[in-house]
Amino acid sequence: MIFPLFRRNRPTGTISALYGMIVAQARRPCFYRDYAVADTVNGRFDLLILHLALVSGRLLQDPALAELGQGVFDRFCRDMDDNLREMGISDLKVPKEMRRIGEAFYGRAQAYRQALDTDGDRALLEAVTRNIYGGSAPAGAAELLAAYIRRTTRDLAAQDAAALAQGVLAFPDPEAVVATYKDSALRDWQL
Repeated sequence: MIFPLFRRNRPTGTISALYGMIVAQARRPCFYRDYAVADTVNGRFDLLILHLALVSGRLLQDPALAELGQGVFDRFCRDMDDNLREMGISDLKVPKEMRRIGEAFYGRAQAYRQALDTDGDRALLEAVTRNIYGGSAPAGAAELLAAYIRRTTRDLAAQDAAALAQGVLAFPDPEAVVATYKDSALRDWQL
């Protein structure tokens, strides 16, 4: 209990605001309707992890925001711990489940980061298909989600560090990405 006294004072309001925006974006109904993500506990968890990984990646790009990024991740961990306990997971099993959640986050975050650093979409499509769609995505769904991820990454990179430090975060509208993707003459599939 004494260790928090030695930590730097993190802006808890800003951390909660950023985390709340991440959760709200991951819960947008169009992901389950238009992007064909399973509307299940696992599907929602995977979308939360995706958005958390994208925002964390942006915050880590700026050394001045790294502590904020850690604070958002810590907030995620507290939220997951609370959810596990609310679901009736015993106190003895919660640490094991939290370790599994941490491994899921770091593994997926690394996969997305590596995929975004490669040319083309093949690696990103593979990561999305494996992590979001459980190895088999409906026709065009992985491509659509990959387009959203690329757009989100670009938008986050363009956001002002000072605004992010104040808890101002803007995600692209996933429905607009669907409309753009559907209208593209290069796509030969229908949603």
